[in-house]
Amino acid sequence: MEDLIQLGREFVEAMRNRRGIAHVDDIYAENAESIEAVVPPGRDVRIARGRGAIKAKREDWLATHEIQKLEADGPYVHPPNRFAVRFDAEVTQKASGEQMKLREVAIYTIEGTKIVREEFFMLPK
Repeated sequence: MEDLIQLGREFVEAMRNRRGIAHVDDIYAENAESIEAVVPPGRDVRIARGRGAIKAKREDWLATHEIQKLEADGPYVHPPNRFAVRFDAEVTQKASGEQMKLREVAIYTIEGTKIVREEFFMLPK
């Protein structure tokens, strides 16, 4: 369980320090998948498959949004191989200028020492 806690803490710290893109190579398995609650605006799929696709998804999001606030709370562990993180963010969509408050919970599944699956749950309006 200590490995799960350590990985979760490293993940949360990377998000708080806005190293979420750089950290993908270190913490995600090559075959990891990321599953959004709904199809994100400007995309046509909910699931990104593979470490490269997850990194590209994050890079695209950062290129199209300005982050005013990003808080990551956790990890909330669920032994033997899962942890959750609660996110609160305030962002501005660059193209439209629309300001948004986002609240999500994400569940991360671990195999060995790498994340193999992340699932996002959104707070409905």
